[in-house]
Amino acid sequence: MVDPKEEIVEHLSAMRAFAMSLTRNSALADDMVQDALVKAWTKIDTYKPGTNMRAWLFTILRNTYYSHHRKARREVADVDGEMAASLAQKPDHDGRLQMRDFNRAFDQLNDEQREALVLVGAGGFSYEEAAETCGVAVGTIKSRVNRARKQLVEILQMSDDEVMEATDIVTTGIVTNQKNVA
Repeated sequence: MVDPKEEIVEHLSAMRAFAMSLTRNSALADDMVQDALVKAWTKIDTYKPGTNMRAWLFTILRNTYYSHHRKARREVADVDGEMAASLAQKPDHDGRLQMRDFNRAFDQLNDEQREALVLVGAGGFSYEEAAETCGVAVGTIKSRVNRARKQLVEILQMSDDEVMEATDIVTTGIVTNQKNVA
């Protein structure tokens, strides 16, 4: 049997992808993953060997995100845009405009739908694992994923024969099974 402390390392990239989808900010995503890992490491004795490590870690990460989100509501916004202006921009590449449109559409989904899409679509979780992570019924996850994908297609005004150029693994996983991905 694999040592739980060693198994944590196997899930780092998936945790970062999930954190990126929740925060849409790489620095904040890295902080969330680090905080979740510290919590997991200090509470490793509460992990039950033989159970789903990835679901356990994603639950910790999800709870960390929601705690941060609650605290952030009490913080003062960047009204003058000074902080936003200091952020780096990724270089231009093919599909940049489509990704921007996708990100805007993705941002219009509610938190539960975004979370379900990322877990099932990009994270590779089964509906059962995603339901366990979110603490809801399997049917609820299936419904959230289905409604979210339909809403994305509507917002993006895509036709059935249209191909979406996905430039990252998260987007590919989210739109897969709903649209063709280039």
